[in-house]
Amino acid sequence: MILNHLWGLYAHPKEEWHTIDARHESFRYSLIHILLIALIPSVCAYYSAVHLGWSIGVGNRIMLTPDSALLLSIAMYVALVAGVFALAVLAHWMAHTFGSAPSYTQTLELAAYTATPLFMVGFAGLYPELWVVMVVGLIGLAYSIYLLYVGVPIMMHIPEERGFIYASSVVTSGLILLVCVLTSTAMLWSSGFGPTFTH
Repeated sequence: MILNHLWGLYAHPKEEWHTIDARHESFRYSLIHILLIALIPSVCAYYSAVHLGWSIGVGNRIMLTPDSALLLSIAMYVALVAGVFALAVLAHWMAHTFGSAPSYTQTLELAAYTATPLFMVGFAGLYPELWVVMVVGLIGLAYSIYLLYVGVPIMMHIPEERGFIYASSVVTSGLILLVCVLTSTAMLWSSGFGPTFTH
């Protein structure tokens, strides 16, 4: 089953990381996991933008045309999947500095399962109140970072002290990736690729 580690990452993360490490899955398995989990925020964002409307405080709900929402959802999906792969590349590249020699598939597993709680935040989009999504998003981000700090020493087979520094480097790289994605989005929107709102 593709999502068989999902419950374990929430219920007993340390034990689940040991299980993941003991039975490394194939590249295909990690790829399918990423492709499925990344659908959650994209599909929920599309549904909310077209059928429910977003509330950002006072005033009417903000809704997008179906075509505009579809384009933005596809772009979000591609960015999320690419972000996980980029994070795995960075984790693989940095591993040798910290005395580890994982395969790319191992670092992809680490990135995929670490990103899972953050992608699950997408379900909050079905209640499209900005403050709700932000609060749930911060909780999801915090738990993803926690999973990374717990998982790095186990998956990379390094001491916890070195794992802490390694995980901190990966978090920093992830934040830089996020800033790059947000900057690219702002540039695209200002170039005429912004959303089309319904009236």
